[in-house]
Amino acid sequence: MSKVTVYTSNTCPYCTMAKDYLKEREVEFDEKNVQTDKEARNELMAMGYTGVPVIVVGDEQIVGFDKNRLDELLK
Repeated sequence: MSKVTVYTSNTCPYCTMAKDYLKEREVEFDEKNVQTDKEARNELMAMGYTGVPVIVVGDEQIVGFDKNRLDELLK
């Protein structure tokens, strides 16, 4: 399975939903909190994003919690 990374913040309800969904599906992921981790914030901005969640599955980037797109990429 492709590596999964979730860029989050402490106050983002969609980030929590995305993480809970991945846990329910037993998908391992790395969480990078842009609120507490300056390097993670810089990575996110380098990709051209300023909002979270951004979910990276392999080389694919999903902006927001898009359950259908996640399902496609995690097959």
